[in-house]
Amino acid sequence: MSQTSDNNKRIAKNTLFLYLRMFLMMAITLFTSRVVLSTLGVSDYGIYNVVGGVVAMFGLLSGSITNSITRFLTFELGKNDSVQLRKVFSTSLNVMIVLSFVIVVIGEIVGIWFMNYKMNIPEGRMGAANWAFQCSLMTFVMNLISIPYNSTIVAHEKMSAFAYISIFEVIMKLLIVYSLYVSPFDKLKSYVVLLLILSFVIRFIYGFYCKRHFKEATYHFVYDKVLLKNMTNFAGWNFFGQGAGVVNNQGVNLLVNIFFGVTVNAARGIASQVNAAVSMFVTNFMMALNPQITKEYASGNIQNMHNLICRGAKYSFFLILFFLIPICLETNVILHLWLGNVPDYSVTFVRWTLVITSMGMLSNTLVTALHATGKIKKYMIIVGGVEILNFPLTYLCFLIKHNPIYAYYVCFTIYFILMFLRLYLIRPLINLNVKFYVREVYGRVFLVTVVALAVPSVICYVQTDSFFRFIEMCIICSLCTLLSVVYLGLSKGERAKVLYLINKRISKQHGKIL
Repeated sequence: MSQTSDNNKRIAKNTLFLYLRMFLMMAITLFTSRVVLSTLGVSDYGIYNVVGGVVAMFGLLSGSITNSITRFLTFELGKNDSVQLRKVFSTSLNVMIVLSFVIVVIGEIVGIWFMNYKMNIPEGRMGAANWAFQCSLMTFVMNLISIPYNSTIVAHEKMSAFAYISIFEVIMKLLIVYSLYVSPFDKLKSYVVLLLILSFVIRFIYGFYCKRHFKEATYHFVYDKVLLKNMTNFAGWNFFGQGAGVVNNQGVNLLVNIFFGVTVNAARGIASQVNAAVSMFVTNFMMALNPQITKEYASGNIQNMHNLICRGAKYSFFLILFFLIPICLETNVILHLWLGNVPDYSVTFVRWTLVITSMGMLSNTLVTALHATGKIKKYMIIVGGVEILNFPLTYLCFLIKHNPIYAYYVCFTIYFILMFLRLYLIRPLINLNVKFYVREVYGRVFLVTVVALAVPSVICYVQTDSFFRFIEMCIICSLCTLLSVVYLGLSKGERAKVLYLINKRISKQHGKIL
């Protein structure tokens, strides 16, 4: 019981650090997005978004390895095996160095060809687009080399350091954006070069911190054939799943560019920015929770893991719901206040992106538990196979309807199917009670969403767009969501615990129990 309480306190403490980081990052990110859009213009912003998408496609290689590194580091920490922990870190760094070389070679050959001969870049901006590609590629490589160090910090649950470094990074990005005003050079070129320099600085900071605080973070050449095989097998199947996700997102970005041009890409970029800002609330919570799920599995505490999975999925959705409802209802007002000049389709894209993301949140803890087991082959083949259908189906819709909104119709359908398919595939691997999960997670989430949405929807329908309605809706949406979560979303035991903690906090401040 004491261990569980300590783990809960650790999750809460780490979540607090990550949320402090998040609020500053979100404020700066939203501000910089507006400045970058206004400084670069819609065309150059669209170029940066789609070129970055080409580089991000190589991220499927790194994403699979990242999950593998984090899983193996956290698993060994759960087993308290320091010798194997050192082997995992050094092996991970070896893999990342080799992978960086492969990505650079592929990028310089395939990426350059595709961008120069297949992509729809405005006349006279191909030179700037190539600059953006080269700098984005090198920035990506720097981030790649930092992954073993980042994963070590997360595995040790030292979220305060992770938060401080990230805050420094976004502050530097703010200064970079300011420099665009005074730069006498091409704005897009200046932006990508400065981001590249920053990635070198951040890579050095992560390396310095890890070497000072974690014994395993000192590199030694290691060749453990069994470990390398296990990590590469895990990463290989994860690669297939990650690849489907990249094709799902960045591949559709390329289709949008080919069919509709960079202006619509800019609208998708805006939707991605809003989604990233909102998702940070859940990402930070999951970053604090995920190591605990893996460690509980490694130590054999399966029931504790089940509790973390169910509560984590439910709470993740409730967190994003607080923002999803007011943003979706007031998208038009928010985007005009934020950007001023709003690209076409932005309002619709933002709404659909947030809805689709919220559906995916319900499976995050399940996937973490899957990774903890290490048995991912069957899952990745089936789920990746279904997810990758998004690309050809979107292509067919564009050919038939020639309307970019159909990309989101297809994506929503795919994600809805995957929400239940993931549960079906993961259930036997962790011995999860499906009926309980569906009732306590899917059932409560659906009920809370419907009830929380009812009153704000009526007000939105009756009143016209205005800043006053925006403020009114923020307050009403927050109250409706809070009441729905407390009385419909939480179980009787969870609700009693929450009220007890609130009461305890109040008593400390006022010297009595209310």
